[in-house]
Amino acid sequence: MKNIGISTEYITLGQFLKLADCIGTGGEVKHFLQEKSVRVNGEPDNRRGRKLRVGDLVEVEGCGSYTVTAR
Repeated sequence: MKNIGISTEYITLGQFLKLADCIGTGGEVKHFLQEKSVRVNGEPDNRRGRKLRVGDLVEVEGCGSYTVTAR
């Protein structure tokens, strides 16, 4: 499991996927979320605007598992 640090109150799922290097650009988010399974704290979620906060666990099909941490 990898840690992704944020310095703000939250990060959107779309921004998170870019930061975690699961996608290259923001334009790929919608297509990526239609094709791949993403779970946030054990629950399926495909909303690119989903707010992730410190302590959230994100599992991305084909990319890995991550914990959101404070930077």
